[in-house]
Amino acid sequence: MHYIKEAEYMKYQMSTGYMDSPENLYFQNMTGTAVKERLKKNDIILIPIGSTEYHGMGQPYGEDTFLVTRMAEIVAREKGCTISQPVWFGSHSWNQMGMPGTIIVPEDTFTDYLRAIFAGYWNAGFRKMILLNGHGQEYVIPNAIHTFQKIAQVPSMFAFVNWPTVIAKYLRAKEGGVDDTPFETAFRHADEVETSYAMALFPELNHKEQMEDTKNWPTKHVLSPHTIDMGGDVYQWPLPGHCTAGLGPLEVRQYPEGVVGYPKTLADPAKAQEGLEVLLDFICRIHDEILEAYPPGQLPLEMTEMDPKLIEELMKGPFNGGRSLYSYKYPI
Repeated sequence: MHYIKEAEYMKYQMSTGYMDSPENLYFQNMTGTAVKERLKKNDIILIPIGSTEYHGMGQPYGEDTFLVTRMAEIVAREKGCTISQPVWFGSHSWNQMGMPGTIIVPEDTFTDYLRAIFAGYWNAGFRKMILLNGHGQEYVIPNAIHTFQKIAQVPSMFAFVNWPTVIAKYLRAKEGGVDDTPFETAFRHADEVETSYAMALFPELNHKEQMEDTKNWPTKHVLSPHTIDMGGDVYQWPLPGHCTAGLGPLEVRQYPEGVVGYPKTLADPAKAQEGLEVLLDFICRIHDEILEAYPPGQLPLEMTEMDPKLIEELMKGPFNGGRSLYSYKYPI
C-alpha cells in the first residue's frame, strides 16, 4: 500500500514512497519493454531536483528531495507519466556553506550534470521534461536548460517548476504582513512552513519530538524589513535572497540547530493541505496542456534551425532507423 489519504477534502492521495517499487513510475525501475509502451502513451518525464543538507535533529537530510519526489509520485499516479530518480545533490547559496551534512556541488558542475541528464532522457525518447525543484537553487537550473538548448538545438520541451513560486501566496505568513494565513512565521529553511509541507508529504521521515526551534533569534540584518525576500521569494520584495551576500548571517554560525524558524513549536501538516492541492493541480494542468498541444512523439519542430533531415534522424533514434543524439554532439 503506497498511498494514504490524510484529509477528507484532499482530492489527492499522499504517496508513501515509490523509489524502490516494481511499479512503473520511475524510469530506472522500468524495463525496456515498459518504457517502449509508456512512450506510446505519454512521453513526459518528471525530474525531481533536490539537495542533501542539514535540516536539524528531527528532519531528514534529504528533505528537499523528498518534497519533490513525493509530489512527482502523486502526479505520475494521476497522469500516467514517468519519473526520473532524483538529483540528490545541488547548488547552495553562500550562507549555507560549512554546515555538516550539507553537500555543495559547484554551479558549473551542477549545470553540466543536469545537461547530461537532459541529453540522456532526450535520447531515450523523453523529450518533454518537467523539472521539479525542491531546493533554493532556482538561480542555477534555468542556466542548464538554456545551455542545453543552445548546444543541442534539438526540438524539446522544458518546464521548470519551482514549487514555492507556484503557490507563493499560500506560503506567506503573519510575520510577513499577511493576515489570512495559517502560518505565523516567514518561509525560510527547515522552518514552520517547509516542515509543515514535509510532514504532509512524508510524515514517517519527520520526528517532531526530536525537532528543535531556532534559539538565536531575531537575526540582525543590514537592510530594513521587507527589503530582502524570505525563502522561495514568496513575497516579491525588492531583493531575492539569492541576489544578496553578506547582508545576513552564515547559517552554521547563527543557526547551529540547522533550522531557521520554529518547526517544533509551529509546524503542522494541516497547514500545508490547501497549498499542496493547488500545487498538484498546477503540475497536473501543465502536464495535460503539453500533451494536448503535442501528443506523444510530437514536438515543436519550428524551435530549431537545424537541418530537417538531421532532426528526423535524431528524432527516430538508433533503434528506429535513425541515430543517437550523442552521434551528433558530445558532450552536451
